Amino acid sequence: MRHILRRIWVALLMVTPLLVLLNLLLLGMRAADWQPKAAIAEAALYDTEIIRDAYGAPHIYGKRDADVAFGLAYAQAEDDFQTMQQMIPFYRGELGRAIGLDGAPIDYLVHWLDVQRHVEAHYEDALSPEIRAHLKAYADGLNYYAATHPFEADPRLFPITPQDLTVGFSLQHLLFYGFESHITALFAASPQRELARAPNAAALTRHIGAAGLPVGSNAYAINPAKSADGATRIMINSHQPLNGPVAWYEAHVKSDEGWDMHGGVFPGMPFIAKGFNPNFGYGVTVNKPDLVDVYKLTRDPENNNAYLLDGATRDFESRRHWLKIKVLGNFYLPVPRNLLKSEHGPALETAHGTYAVRYAGMGEMRQPAQWMAMNKARNLAEFKRAMAMQAIVSFNFVYADREGNIHFLHNGRMPERAAGWDWQKYLPGDRSDLIWQTQIGFEAMPQIDNPSSGYLLSTNQDPFKVTAPNDNLKPGDYPPSLGLQTRMTNRADRGLAMFAEAGRMTEADFIAVKWDKFYHPQSRAFKYVRRIAEMEFDAGSLHAQGQELLNTWNGETALDNRQAALGVCLLSEEWIAEQARKPAPEIAPIYDSCLDDLMRDFGRLDPLWSARNRLIRGAADLPLGGGPDVLRAIYALPEPDGRLKAVAGDGLIVYTAWDKNGKQSGAMVHNFGAASTRPQSPHYADQAPLYAAEQLRPIALTRDALVKTQHTITRLPLD
Repeated sequence: MRHILRRIWVALLMVTPLLVLLNLLLLGMRAADWQPKAAIAEAALYDTEIIRDAYGAPHIYGKRDADVAFGLAYAQAEDDFQTMQQMIPFYRGELGRAIGLDGAPIDYLVHWLDVQRHVEAHYEDALSPEIRAHLKAYADGLNYYAATHPFEADPRLFPITPQDLTVGFSLQHLLFYGFESHITALFAASPQRELARAPNAAALTRHIGAAGLPVGSNAYAINPAKSADGATRIMINSHQPLNGPVAWYEAHVKSDEGWDMHGGVFPGMPFIAKGFNPNFGYGVTVNKPDLVDVYKLTRDPENNNAYLLDGATRDFESRRHWLKIKVLGNFYLPVPRNLLKSEHGPALETAHGTYAVRYAGMGEMRQPAQWMAMNKARNLAEFKRAMAMQAIVSFNFVYADREGNIHFLHNGRMPERAAGWDWQKYLPGDRSDLIWQTQIGFEAMPQIDNPSSGYLLSTNQDPFKVTAPNDNLKPGDYPPSLGLQTRMTNRADRGLAMFAEAGRMTEADFIAVKWDKFYHPQSRAFKYVRRIAEMEFDAGSLHAQGQELLNTWNGETALDNRQAALGVCLLSEEWIAEQARKPAPEIAPIYDSCLDDLMRDFGRLDPLWSARNRLIRGAADLPLGGGPDVLRAIYALPEPDGRLKAVAGDGLIVYTAWDKNGKQSGAMVHNFGAASTRPQSPHYADQAPLYAAEQLRPIALTRDALVKTQHTITRLPLD
């Protein structure tokens, strides 16, 4: 698609004088929409208290949920207004106008899926007055910050609306389950899949989402059947980029209307995405069941705007949209695109045919309502009722509560597809019986309550391997057409082995699982490294020295390990290929490159892992243990000097437990500090030493406990 846009761009540069006039008019109209005084006046509707603890983490209090939502937005903006502001063009399908040509594919996706028009048409009907008030309060909080900090705010982007936020919810969940990969494949020069045969016939996301970085996660829990002291415990550890629009922000929210959650949110998210309330906690891990189907359409030879379905001609729904591509400064180039829709879903023309896409979550915009229902639930039955809304169309959930219950859910709006077809291939688009209309219900989702083993572990793996073998679900009980994933991660192999080998676990035993740094001997990654042992090299050569070094590696990525630098270099390439669902690459050229890199950068093959693996943030430059796909998950990119700078993996780590008497405790650590992106902030990196040392910090669970510690208080609206 990008090369098409470039050709259009060159052609339309001929009309630059007209564009100058058009841009000036449009910019003036947009700026006139922003009325800072109105945003300040709107803030009078709210009464919010923000108490920041010694590490700057906000605890936000108010009588109403709306008061707290208003304060949450303002607190986030105090720490990371730049990221929150940069998300607004994404919500509106105007990323190209903000960043140039690289934003155009995302804008095309936003408008092709027609999310904005759907939200505008159904916002009042799909969301309750309470949820709409909640979203408005959050938008008002962000607008209030923009109005009171005019030198930070871009007036072209404000005011942000509740509808903007709702569009964001509708779009981002698609990126987590891999929707964009299906669309990217369609823009290849040739078909990337075969066309499925009838049964028995033959006997974007560079600037949003994770920007290509790993999104994985760990969540695990034990109940009194596994704990040594009768406690129930849960570790919540979603893996995200350490910076950007899906980096974790820590907050505690509490209203007099029953909203009381500690945990993590993303910029622009007015609910706690992972964390705990006084009665239970839940962790979220990415899953990727097959939630997208692609149909190859047969065009009507007599009518270019039609396709064939069940032998009859059907017209496409067609509309024109102008993408806005930044040229220079405030000036943008309008680029026209025709957007098609068929009975199956959004459709597009490619060099090798016309295709339509049907995906889980089409038209779904109730995600805010489900997140809030999850936040305000108080027991397992209420949590399940929230999950039964099925507005959140993917993700695994691990749950634990005060009563000693633990629960695993492989959540997903898996389509109910016709049996016998290979749904991994392109489907013939001329048969209406292949256009599925329903998804499985909540009861049909793979889920486990209180396994006899007393433990659950979710690390993005096969949903049939999350606890002891005798407690796991049986794959044969679920139809293949659901497209449930079968991959295993090293984190799963290692974590399950640790739980199986442990007896009743103390708190120290439980927390130690989080910081484990080993590759399991039978893991895919470790087997890949072992290929070097099977190769022959000249005695005394650099390759033979590396082979001898790897033969002594126990698979650990501890600070003092001297084999990990070479081992992780090798297995990282295999991990990248596995993430892309590609075969493991040939190891010989990767081995050559790793040897050369280590000798160039360190003058030896065995530098301490602590010298190579680093957490870098401002003046903080700290050694890290861990690595790709170990339970202490660290994903890093090389610096010019050969060191690896952590960019993703362990972010905000959240832990809570209830002892045998139901008394709760909680602890957290953030990879940097209160998610502040302001280098001048004292909290820019004040948690980095704790994070690098693998230490959790206790947190105050109540206001009374909080104000007995070092703190600051802000009242909103400001005087």
